Amino acid sequence: MFSLIPSNPVHLSIAGVFGVLIIASAIVYFLRRNDTENHYGELGARVKSWWFMIAIFSLAILTSPVVSVIFFAFLSFLALKEYFSIVPLRKADRRALFWAYLAIPVQYYFVANGLYGLFIVFIPVWVFFLLPFRLIIAGQTEGFLDSTAKISWGLMITVFAVSHAAMLMQYSNALQGHVGLIMFLAVLNQGNDVAQYVWGKLFGKHKIVPKVSPKKTWEGFIGGALTTIAVAGLIAPLLTPFSLPFALFMGAVIAVTGFIGDVTFSALKRDLQIKDSGNLIPGHGGILDRIDSLSLTAPLFFHCVRYFYYVG
Repeated sequence: MFSLIPSNPVHLSIAGVFGVLIIASAIVYFLRRNDTENHYGELGARVKSWWFMIAIFSLAILTSPVVSVIFFAFLSFLALKEYFSIVPLRKADRRALFWAYLAIPVQYYFVANGLYGLFIVFIPVWVFFLLPFRLIIAGQTEGFLDSTAKISWGLMITVFAVSHAAMLMQYSNALQGHVGLIMFLAVLNQGNDVAQYVWGKLFGKHKIVPKVSPKKTWEGFIGGALTTIAVAGLIAPLLTPFSLPFALFMGAVIAVTGFIGDVTFSALKRDLQIKDSGNLIPGHGGILDRIDSLSLTAPLFFHCVRYFYYVG
């Protein structure tokens, strides 16, 4: 069952995140005082956007489990809508998109009711086979495989993958309530992106995948991973039932899979010849630019936690 009221450790963690934002805002303010050429304009926009995103996220997960599920469902909707706006599809595919969107409330209904068996097979099994059948009814075979692959992949990364983060609420406890594991994942996932960005800016020289993401460097990746692992060890006692070795291991998993998810979306955007997936979030791009790393970290984190702490 869900725990309705988040506890003090969760509140303390959120307060810590806002404390980091205050420090970051102060640093950006002093950097931009004499920044006549606007070198730190993007950084300033990023910090402002972080204030808005963290405020919305905090309200959503602290209000109630129902609101939390609705928040993640809406996030999936925005991400899927953005994905369909940048991926070229046929006119014959438009009616099938209605059924793709309809998968969102169904998937999150399973999440809200803790129906793991249906949650885990609905999109990768039922939707995977029934949605192509809807495309077949349209009667256009040219481009069928291309459209099926695009729509199915979009559902997997924006709905199925993201819903794993919401499903973590089913593993609540008396100390951290229903949001402890979600907070742990969110802080490390987004913190890893920031840490890799900062370390790369400060020390980055050796590129990892220059043809896919020229700004990604070994220095940024290693520095960000070590930072994420250290933070995992520090916040795990507040937010999770994890032992220290398991917390450090999950920090490493989130750092590596977050990087893989990030460069995967970079490859997608290069293939589509776009810089950002959208412009909804100033300094960050679109929704897909923010959930790129979550699309891989959420399922892996969920299943590791489920197996080692609740099932295995």
